[in-house]
Amino acid sequence: MSDEEPKEEQKPEEGAEDVLDQENEELNTEWLGEEEWGEEEDEDEIIEEEVPPFIDNGDGTISDTRNNLMWAKSDSYEEFKYGINWFEAQDYCESLNEKEFAGFDDWRLCSTDEAKTMFSFTKSNTDKDGAELHIDELFVEGGGHNTWTYVEKPDYHQYAELFSYVTGNEMWQHKDNEYSHVRLVRDAGDSEDYEPEWRKDTKKFER
Repeated sequence: MSDEEPKEEQKPEEGAEDVLDQENEELNTEWLGEEEWGEEEDEDEIIEEEVPPFIDNGDGTISDTRNNLMWAKSDSYEEFKYGINWFEAQDYCESLNEKEFAGFDDWRLCSTDEAKTMFSFTKSNTDKDGAELHIDELFVEGGGHNTWTYVEKPDYHQYAELFSYVTGNEMWQHKDNEYSHVRLVRDAGDSEDYEPEWRKDTKKFER
């Protein structure tokens, strides 16, 4: 046979193709780690269920587990049944601290960012006029539709920032405005207070 003549292709042994197809099929269908991914998603769901974003403490307060804050369950309208200005909001705060409401004397007006942490379009509550508020249903219904914050306008200290739980917007309002309300807050401490028990048990002992 001359070199120019093409060589015959070697045919695979009988049954070899079936073996190769079976191996390829096993590689394509077997998924190492598939069960592990599913278990991890389930675990995340369990953790989220164990630690809800808001917890009713049963003493007139609501804990925000994500931001380590504690809110009064009701606002100033529950106390007075009318609107208050910024200075009266400060007095209301001081009165709760004097009474050590829920056992604490460090209640204060919130910041604008803290007020926003309560707001969510997926949440629904109602204010004193029956309008929809976008705060958690754990808070007492029938309150005011906004809250004073401690944020004062730079160079114009006669104005303070007001946050609306109807629209989710903040605005500058004159401190003498008597058609506003206040929701008081305090710092709740470390996030470890809200961790699931199983996670606490996995931590190392302190030296």
